Amino acid sequence: MSKAYKVTVDTKTFIRFWLVILGFALAGLLLLQASTGLLIIGAALFFALAISPLVKKLAKLIPGNGIKLPIAIAYFLVVGFLSAFLIIVIPTVINETVHFAKNLPATIDSVSKSFTWLDDFGASIGIRNLGDQILNYIQNLSTSIVNDLGSNVATSIGAVGSFLAAAILTLVLALFMLTEGPSIMDKFWSNFKGGAKTERTRNVVDRMANVVSKYVSNALTVALINACSTSIAALIICLCFGLDPGLALPFGLITGVFSLIPMFGSFIGGLIVSILLAFNVWGAGLIFIIYTIIYLQIESNLISPKVQGKGLQLPALAVLSAVTIGVYMFGIIGAIISIPIAGCIKVLIEEYGKSLDLEDSKDKKAEHKPEEKKLIAGKA
Repeated sequence: MSKAYKVTVDTKTFIRFWLVILGFALAGLLLLQASTGLLIIGAALFFALAISPLVKKLAKLIPGNGIKLPIAIAYFLVVGFLSAFLIIVIPTVINETVHFAKNLPATIDSVSKSFTWLDDFGASIGIRNLGDQILNYIQNLSTSIVNDLGSNVATSIGAVGSFLAAAILTLVLALFMLTEGPSIMDKFWSNFKGGAKTERTRNVVDRMANVVSKYVSNALTVALINACSTSIAALIICLCFGLDPGLALPFGLITGVFSLIPMFGSFIGGLIVSILLAFNVWGAGLIFIIYTIIYLQIESNLISPKVQGKGLQLPALAVLSAVTIGVYMFGIIGAIISIPIAGCIKVLIEEYGKSLDLEDSKDKKAEHKPEEKKLIAGKA
């Protein structure tokens, strides 16, 4: 017969077990409540690391030992660029959208005249007035979209206000990280003994920061080339089709910012500009999408390899997986920061592998030492 075993747990162990569970639950709840603040701090850290290469270059160019002036110049250059992007691009997109909404009835009417063959095709399959039915559906859809845009203005204003508040807080935190971050890190590392493990941990942190800063600086260089090329192409197209040449600069900024999104960002930016051009002239939008396809081939085969070099040496599967996770977790911002985070994870994996190799080598040396002692004793 099988014996029944009874497990007894004393009261202290029982209480400690549930206290640990309760502690983890409270910690998770606090992290969830502070998720927005943690995202702002993470964005500020990412922004500070992105500016650091520019700060180092300016520190070499500006005479003197002070670092405050290079930080201020780099900071205000980047913030000025972001402000110019918002001031120039957003009104342009709004104006083009309004222009499209105003011209939508005339566009639908011209389309209905050029697609009369839909009625003939519908009659052949037993559907009367197929073209009119499709156009009526498009008109109703466009009307509902315009009405939704009008009803969502109030909520959009509130969302923009909260976004601006978070953006200002992020910029202020990034400025403090740039000015006080190095001294804080030096004080932090001074609390540990200067052993091999401390130096190795510090090197890992420095490598991760270097991965982020290099990736961002190279990505910004590629984005700047994309923006300049798009502005020139958009200017030529606008002059050829009689459009406003002032659209060239905001269109270049749109493609430059979207090209920061890995893998698909450049195409998305080009597609947005093509749609905005098509709002005015269909031919202009078509020509620009052809330009975008040609430019993407040049960028992927010539510009990116030359500027970014070997990059982070991540396989395409890892890049696509990181971008997918980033998009579903944090949207566009997650897509932008996903690649440097994947690079940091790669650094941690490499360092962990090196630590395992060191431990194996120490174990082997420890195994050989007794044998060496026996040989020495035998000779004696």
